Amino acid sequence: MKDFDPVCVRKGNRDGVRLRLVLFLILAALLLTAAVFAEYLYPYAPDAQLFASLEPPGPEHIAGTDRLGRDLFSRILAGLRTSVLSTLVLVAAMTAAGTAAGVVCGYFGGAADGILMRISDICLAFPGLAAALGIAALLNGGLWSAAAALFAVSWPKYARLVRSRTLELKEADFVAAARVIGDSAPQIILRHILPNVAGEVLVTAVLDMGAMMMELAGLSFLGLGAKPPAAELGSMMSEGRSLLQTCPWVVLGPGAAMFAAVSVFNLLGDAVRDWLDPRGSR
Repeated sequence: MKDFDPVCVRKGNRDGVRLRLVLFLILAALLLTAAVFAEYLYPYAPDAQLFASLEPPGPEHIAGTDRLGRDLFSRILAGLRTSVLSTLVLVAAMTAAGTAAGVVCGYFGGAADGILMRISDICLAFPGLAAALGIAALLNGGLWSAAAALFAVSWPKYARLVRSRTLELKEADFVAAARVIGDSAPQIILRHILPNVAGEVLVTAVLDMGAMMMELAGLSFLGLGAKPPAAELGSMMSEGRSLLQTCPWVVLGPGAAMFAAVSVFNLLGDAVRDWLDPRGSR
């Protein structure tokens, strides 16, 4: 019987993680490319009411048409563009705000730490989506109102994560050495703190892409997000939900696009986490 070689096993595991990471990076890149250049991929204008209503999928309309005679495939591409790009902006904003707040609170402490952490405690005391529903309703709905509501309840997660890591790192020997040689607080933060928290923040942000896309779609489905005639996957499913039994393609098309996009971002997040985790190669 051949001897067990742990080095070969670790190398094989690492190669598998790398392969998954590359695969899902390619899929995510294709998804983002389709979202950014969606206007060049539309077979018809997304809002043009040119065709018979509720035509089933066929050669002319591969996803069928909706009740207003609009081509569903064009609308799905437009909805994917809206969902993906708005989610990117939302996740980037809450990542940047939460990271900045966490670094300031963790490194400097003081009154800023007390105030920001109490605000984050209040935000985290309520179920996230329920709080977002209330805030979006107060803002009278709309896509960016929904995004602002989700931002308000989501940034504390990043602030708490970064603050806890900053509290650990600022007592580390290499940070103490940086202080001894005369580095200022901004230099220490930029050179030593942020690079060491970037991996965890990146994984959290990529995993949040799928969750935030679902929550944005959920708010739109409930009428608190994108407003008709704007194409957004959640609002499209809401518009067609009464036709699910008679014309299921009106709901299943946008639902399949949402499922595919969320799955890609979730699987990419898992792959990034495994790649950055040293234990992933063991």
